[in-house]
Amino acid sequence: MAGYIEDRWWTKKPDPKTGKKRKTARYGQGKRWRVAGIPGVRDRSFENKTGPDGADAWLADAQSKSRAGEFIDPRSGNLTLTEYIEDEWWPSVTGDVSTLQTVKGRVWNHIIPLMGHQTLNAIKVAQLRAFVKELNKQTGPGTALAAWGYLSSILQMAVEDERIPRNYATYRSVRAGLPKRPERKARAWQRDRVRAVQKAMDSRFQVMVDLGVGVGLRQGEVFGLSVEDIDEGAGVIHVRRQIRKIGGRLVFAPPKGGKTRDVPLPGQVASRLRSHLEAFPASGVTLPWMNPETPTSEKERKDWAPQTHVLVVTAVRGGPLRRDSWNLRQWKPALAAAGVITEPEMLQQVSSDGKRECTVLKYEESREHGFHALRHTFASVHLDARENPVAVSKWLGHADPSITLRIYAHMMPEADGRGRAAMDAWFEATPDLFSPDSPQGVEAE
Repeated sequence: MAGYIEDRWWTKKPDPKTGKKRKTARYGQGKRWRVAGIPGVRDRSFENKTGPDGADAWLADAQSKSRAGEFIDPRSGNLTLTEYIEDEWWPSVTGDVSTLQTVKGRVWNHIIPLMGHQTLNAIKVAQLRAFVKELNKQTGPGTALAAWGYLSSILQMAVEDERIPRNYATYRSVRAGLPKRPERKARAWQRDRVRAVQKAMDSRFQVMVDLGVGVGLRQGEVFGLSVEDIDEGAGVIHVRRQIRKIGGRLVFAPPKGGKTRDVPLPGQVASRLRSHLEAFPASGVTLPWMNPETPTSEKERKDWAPQTHVLVVTAVRGGPLRRDSWNLRQWKPALAAAGVITEPEMLQQVSSDGKRECTVLKYEESREHGFHALRHTFASVHLDARENPVAVSKWLGHADPSITLRIYAHMMPEADGRGRAAMDAWFEATPDLFSPDSPQGVEAE
């Protein structure tokens, strides 16, 4: 069997003159016993040969696990979680720039501060329970669950890299402490609220409400909609891009999930688009595609090459809209004016240069009243009209119809007996197999 124990203080062969073993040059220095010779297992030294923590016990365990292909050298997990994340995990993570920013924010803001000092092989059930408890104190359920998901994937990669023997984050007793994701039912707006919010906005941006309610576009998709995407002849809008912010800079990018789609264009929305473009002509905007960084290769130069599109809605000076500033200057004031949220609080703050005081408006948090509420209204109108949920899912740009059903099932009309009537009609058109008038009935007699 592979593997042996070496005495590093005494020679293996005795002195031919005295018949006794001789002291080695390492006598009295370091650990005396070394286990070596197991394929794929690094040598390891011990102070004692016998006992539960001695060389004999470790050799037997290593031989058994090595034969089964399960041996993980504990020293492989001696590096800290921060070291493993920075040197091994993060360089292997892929995705678009915006997604990577989100991932990095979760890991560096919530995982490394709480767990980064721990060595990989020290992260076990107790440490993970403590992490979950502290995470719940510091963040909301959504952020906590996202951070936990990343930590679990990091530890799983460490298992696959043979740094640690198992991922304790998968244990049920650990996961029991995680918060439950709050159930937020999508709420559609009534027509009066939609109109009140729209009326309170600058006329330049009112068509955005029509595009949200009438076509179900996301906010970034409205920002990125160009005149060439509007196909009145076919009665559709081609959703081909959105505007996203990457590291403070704007880019054109594919719609969420990388899926382009065609959405029916109602005549009323088409008419309002024409009126809008007459009053506020479309403006050409040039932005990088997907990544604002300077390309370092020919492939990146090609993939990130700037694109120009003539956008339906732009800022007053013709530039692209920024989500955060537009929400603060247009959406939130319109919500307050329509009575959807309370009026803002006026605060005095020192300017960024520290030279003067300025008044800022602080609006209440209103996640449920974001631009997405218009998409909910779009879905509600179609589902209430008994439109096919698969078609609605496609128009919304969902990856799968099950997502649409999970979010909007409560908006679908209750059963009203149409199915029962259809089934009766089906049976009425089908001969009774046991009727004397049917061939089967005659044979049965």
